[in-house]
Amino acid sequence: MPHERTSATRFSVAVDDALRAAGWQPGRWDIRQAEQWADTLRGHTSAGGHTHAVFPAAVEVWAEFGNLHIAPTGPGRHIAPSSVRIDPMPGLYAARTLSDLGRALDTEICPLGTEGDSHTLLTIDTTGRVYGLDHTGDWYLGDDFDTALAALMTGTHPQRLTPRAADRQE
Repeated sequence: MPHERTSATRFSVAVDDALRAAGWQPGRWDIRQAEQWADTLRGHTSAGGHTHAVFPAAVEVWAEFGNLHIAPTGPGRHIAPSSVRIDPMPGLYAARTLSDLGRALDTEICPLGTEGDSHTLLTIDTTGRVYGLDHTGDWYLGDDFDTALAALMTGTHPQRLTPRAADRQE
């Protein structure tokens, strides 16, 4: 169930503390910045002719959390927690990679920002599911941005994306 942007109980204490320390507050909404990013992504075409998909799920995350550098405030549960930077521009030149992942998942994928040391690209699909892409693989982080952010801030193990056994046998 989607949460109201102004709800005071939307996030756990650990995530809420990290968000507030980064400058977030309930009701934060910078649609101008989100639209600038959307225009830049839509206007970019890779050398191979790949373009970015831009859709409401991505724009909403950019508008609410854009330009924030969110750092965890406590220890991780399973692994070290990670900081998050919401700025899709590090994904500008990943149009082909995101297109390929979207095709594999039967959806469209758009960059959100970066995780940790900026080697992991955070992405979102049309339904709001969040993924991380890095040199070690592609990771499923959550059904929505709030869940993914909580997983990253609290050091919860992500789920590696792998081809389904049934798909390999067809």
